[in-house]
Amino acid sequence: MPRRPASSLLAQPSGASGPAPAGGPAGLAVQHWFDARGWQPFAFQREVWAAIAAGRSGLLHATTGAGKTYAVWLGALQALAGEPPAAESGGKPPAPPPLTVLWITPMRALAADSLRALSETLPVVAPHWAAAARSGDTSSSERSAQNQRLPTVLVTTPESLSLMLARADAQERLRHLRLVVVDEWHELLGNKRGVQVQLALARLRGWNAGLMAWAMSATLGNLHEAMGALLGPGEAGVLVQGQVPKTLVVDTLLPGRTDRFPWGGHLGLAMLPQVVQEIDASPSTLVFTNTRSQSEIWYQALLEARPDWAGLIALHHGSLDRAVREWVELGLKSGQLKAVVCTSSLDLGVDFLPVERVLQIGSPKGVARLLQRAGRSGHAPGRPSRVSIVPTHSLELVEGAAARDAIAAGHIESRHTPREPLDVLVQHLVTVALGGGFRPEALLEEVRRTAAYAHLSEANWQWCLDFVRQGGPSLAAYPDYHRVMPDAEGVWRVPDARLARRHRSNIGTIVSDASMSVQFVGGARIGTVEESFVARMKPGDCFLFGGRMLELVRIREMTAWVRRASGQRPAVPRWNGGRMPLSTTLADATVQQLALAAEGRYDSPELQAARPLLEIQQAWSRLPTPDTLVAEALRTREGWHLFLYPFAGRHVHLGLASLLAWRVAQHAPRTFSIAVNDYGFELLGATEVDWPQLLPQVLRAGHDAPAQEALAAHDDDGALLHEVLASLNASELAQRRFREIARVSGLIFQGYPGEKRSSRQLQASSSLFWEVLRKYDPANRLLAQAETELLAQELDIARLRESLVRMAGQRLELVQPKRPTPFAFPLMVERFREKLSNESVADRIARMVAQLEEAAGGEIPVGDAQDVRRTLAFGQEQPPDKPVKGSEDATPAPRRARRPRKPSKPLPPL
Repeated sequence: MPRRPASSLLAQPSGASGPAPAGGPAGLAVQHWFDARGWQPFAFQREVWAAIAAGRSGLLHATTGAGKTYAVWLGALQALAGEPPAAESGGKPPAPPPLTVLWITPMRALAADSLRALSETLPVVAPHWAAAARSGDTSSSERSAQNQRLPTVLVTTPESLSLMLARADAQERLRHLRLVVVDEWHELLGNKRGVQVQLALARLRGWNAGLMAWAMSATLGNLHEAMGALLGPGEAGVLVQGQVPKTLVVDTLLPGRTDRFPWGGHLGLAMLPQVVQEIDASPSTLVFTNTRSQSEIWYQALLEARPDWAGLIALHHGSLDRAVREWVELGLKSGQLKAVVCTSSLDLGVDFLPVERVLQIGSPKGVARLLQRAGRSGHAPGRPSRVSIVPTHSLELVEGAAARDAIAAGHIESRHTPREPLDVLVQHLVTVALGGGFRPEALLEEVRRTAAYAHLSEANWQWCLDFVRQGGPSLAAYPDYHRVMPDAEGVWRVPDARLARRHRSNIGTIVSDASMSVQFVGGARIGTVEESFVARMKPGDCFLFGGRMLELVRIREMTAWVRRASGQRPAVPRWNGGRMPLSTTLADATVQQLALAAEGRYDSPELQAARPLLEIQQAWSRLPTPDTLVAEALRTREGWHLFLYPFAGRHVHLGLASLLAWRVAQHAPRTFSIAVNDYGFELLGATEVDWPQLLPQVLRAGHDAPAQEALAAHDDDGALLHEVLASLNASELAQRRFREIARVSGLIFQGYPGEKRSSRQLQASSSLFWEVLRKYDPANRLLAQAETELLAQELDIARLRESLVRMAGQRLELVQPKRPTPFAFPLMVERFREKLSNESVADRIARMVAQLEEAAGGEIPVGDAQDVRRTLAFGQEQPPDKPVKGSEDATPAPRRARRPRKPSKPLPPL
């Protein structure tokens, strides 16, 4: 593989101003290393070096490819490496120093790439240091060697770090640690893996006085809060922001024509010619999709469009085998691959220098995600980065303009640490008990030095202790839940070697449905696919995986044995994840674009392309703006519809729709069908509703006080939470959350490495615990946590509350159009897809579009049902976060209303 050009190593060219690096022999070695490449360090890199030399901790925030890695790494070498020791007698090289730097990455692929980058400087700057990686991809022989002696620098993941803390000799092995670096902190901060890192850092600080901690990120909006989560409450740190000039181009591939009545995924593969053209014009391109299913579809479509690209384009996602992923990554680095279709598996800081172009299929759903993916191109100072959005929905044209304006204004999403997830704390207690034991008073003080548990109450702490000691009152009779016990000296330890092995094999907070291996009969392993997908197949069925069409031969011992197939239309596997709602930042920016269109300002190419759609929406109804809330009441042969457009993301819209339907039902018994997307929601009832009178009341929650005051009062007494839970099938939703909590907390044993347990077994176990605890231990804190996480994550209750307050302050524009508007039409299609087959959906969509286009003037040609059917059939090109009915990854829907009864008298056509 050719050597990477020096310009990728993250410093500015020689001739830039600034003093030379300092720091003794290592500092001189760094200077020589720079001089050999004709570089000088950036000002922010020197600032980080000075802070590390002074023993300070902090957060480094700089654009992707600006030089964050070498800012922290070279600072660590200058401050900590010292002089190489003299050789031992007989010329034998001395043993490397003990573990000094711990480098934490969120992904295994990033761990391997980080190790390569860090190792590049060691021969010159610190030849006596050793570096290695430890993750789920580490071989057993490497693990065995590390168990004997850890390297000086270890690149690892949060899960592997927790495993190290679970060793009885953990304190001795880690007592020389001087610096912990957390890469891509934004990726960990907002979830339980970030809480896991916080607890580990608190443990390490207790063992190592003066331990430094640094985090790096390129896409954070709340920098001071992010640094506080890293360092703990009240701890001072250094916030360094790297201002390195870098050209970032964000644009949108425009379709040949814009349908005025779009539906989710209707563009999709219609944009294939433009995508092929962009890939053809660039030496190396990354094509990002939001889901693994979508990546499989687009990879196959590109190969069908350009068979001559076989061997020049590849596929990369987390379910592919490690060897396949590594081959693709090396091909990108060496410039041998022209394009790679990928998911978030290549989102983070892996350095692929040859990549010049990034395409984003569909909406990125967030500004930070788009920035992160844009940074995969031009990954070096001075090189421009370019990302183009490929819309799969006409309204995503507006999102493209909105994302570009948000980036220009510096509006990036904030991320917040979860508050007191007790399942993670319970797991940590068992880990610490294995890692030498603990005394409760001292450990409580340590835990409270984290941002996540800064306000942990004595009652919750005591409950966690009781839970790990005997599983609570309902499980006290079962020895498997007597995991931690105090010894005669008052130190809490794990007394049972079998329980210790169980815990070590299940450490971590990443929870996913059980997966099956996919393997050729008599051949190589290809990767993994969720059991819920394969369970619906029978031998002889075909599916698309790893860019190949495969035929299922048999299922045995959690392995799907396959062979190559051809000539049939394959199914596409679906994996958990991808249910990404539109972020608040991007949603607000999108509404700002709609406000410009409402004023007749179509200044950007995207708004010009979407103009036919937006002008029809404006003519038949209204365009939403920051000051107006648009609602549409419509009567069709199906019943009475209400369309509302809060632009708050599909999670919030699910809660809002259910809440409003429940409030309406308090006035008179009614049933509704619900459809949601990122822009709004639909309520469909079989009986007439006086929406002009009723809607303002239900939005104000029935209070006579001013709307915003009423909502605030509603929230204070907890009535809003009660209403939200009452309006949904909350028990079913909370039980889903509990299944994950039960795995993290150790209630459910997932099996030893290599042991395969089906998702059906795990679900049965979690359901049993759910029922037992609700009946015999209703005060169990994990039950309460399931409800809390349901509100915070599944329904995003904070954003729902903010949306209600904002809606109450907006001017309600209730329109009664004669037919579905361009904004209403995709919501109707969402509902059709849940109850109709592809065949009937295609006919229905084509007929409705033809009717609507005729009413709008019929200026734009309309495709027939065959065109629609082709789009539906080829991979079900629906929005990336759209769950499939009946699949395990589908979010349980609220209790659905009965299908509206057919009215006794005929209703007007559309």
